[in-house]
Amino acid sequence: MIDFDKFIKYSKPGPRYTSYPTAVEFSEAFTLNDYKTKLESLENDKLSLYVHLPFCKSVCYFCGCNVVYTSREDTKSRYLDYLKKELALLKENIDTSKGITQLHFGGGTPTYFSAEQLNTVIKDIKDTFSNFEDDAELSCEVDPRYFDEAQAKILADNGFNRISFGVQDFDIRVQKAVNRVQSFELVSNVMKLARGNGINSINVDLIYGLPLQSVESFANTIDLILELDPERIAVFNYAHVPWIRKTMNKINEDDLPKTAVKLEILKYTINHLSNNGYKMIGMDHFAKVDDELFKSLQNHSLHRNFQGYSTKSGSNLIGIGLSSIGNGDDYYAQNYKTIPEYENAIDSGKLPLHRGVSLSVDDVIRKEVIMKLMSNFHLDIISFEAKFDIKFFDYFKDGIKQLRELEEENLVEITPEFINVKQTGVMLIRNIVMVFDAYYANKTKNTFSKTI
Repeated sequence: MIDFDKFIKYSKPGPRYTSYPTAVEFSEAFTLNDYKTKLESLENDKLSLYVHLPFCKSVCYFCGCNVVYTSREDTKSRYLDYLKKELALLKENIDTSKGITQLHFGGGTPTYFSAEQLNTVIKDIKDTFSNFEDDAELSCEVDPRYFDEAQAKILADNGFNRISFGVQDFDIRVQKAVNRVQSFELVSNVMKLARGNGINSINVDLIYGLPLQSVESFANTIDLILELDPERIAVFNYAHVPWIRKTMNKINEDDLPKTAVKLEILKYTINHLSNNGYKMIGMDHFAKVDDELFKSLQNHSLHRNFQGYSTKSGSNLIGIGLSSIGNGDDYYAQNYKTIPEYENAIDSGKLPLHRGVSLSVDDVIRKEVIMKLMSNFHLDIISFEAKFDIKFFDYFKDGIKQLRELEEENLVEITPEFINVKQTGVMLIRNIVMVFDAYYANKTKNTFSKTI
């Protein structure tokens, strides 16, 4: 059983660890030449592709994504032209015959583009990266307010097999408070569109900690989600960081639920979903027992990247489009975040790299520990020592001392052969892996959102 009484004292700012080192360590010291060298020397024969389609028509106050707000069709068309140019530049710098295991459209609102425009993007990608594997995962984030039959058909016809619908909450008061109004009927209808076109792996994103939420209101949202019967459900903790995302200042902080209420919401959500056919995957995902995510967790092969938990591992991620992030075994690379900078780079015949980081040997070692524990809540110490030729308990002497304190709290189990994260510890996994983070101690409290 999860011990929720232990939670509040662990509420402190901390990374979400979609990468290590985290994005705050990215800098312009990682140059275009560094990036090109990394791309040309990729040893793995597999690639994942992330394509950022950044446009939205209106602002959702909770959103922490890199978004461009526009109503202009020519702006969107122009962006697609530059995506095509970026793909051509990538083809000059990478072996595009490598097998593609994943393609993910993120935003913004990818389906703010028309069916015809989406088809154009997909064609350009497949003309560049032609070797899509038979079991490749092709997924798209969808705002239910912008999804129609033609878009569903285009995605399905092009092999897309997963869709993630952003729901967040069904309570109308909450929806108005975050400027994102969409009815249950609307979401139900667009999910039927997806399934009717053969896309049968559906994820729904929810957020707890939004203004005006209560245990009772979120319980109603959960019941409505169960009626929709998605294969996966993500329940994210709202990260209120108005010093980073100015639009979050539009949220009345007095309306945000207190930590104790958020924990009650989380507790109810975990118990109710667990009693209705879903298994908890990590700190914020749930999946049906026959879903690949749950099977991967059982055999310790789950993987974590910038899109969350995944069954696809061992491939290099290529970021395409405005602000997108890619990574290999020993680097992270991020494109420019503004359209003028992005376009200027491409017009100069250069990949639109803005910043990144080359990983040291120590970074690679710590990344392995953090990502293994974040993904599978288990670390095989014997295999780890053999892989990196180190003595684990000597190398991480300071971190292990902190981890022992968490063991006394029954959050982890430490033996000479493995580290296992206990059920309560899974919910506090960000706190746990911080002990292995060489950068965290030097960060200010406003660098990250709170873990609880």
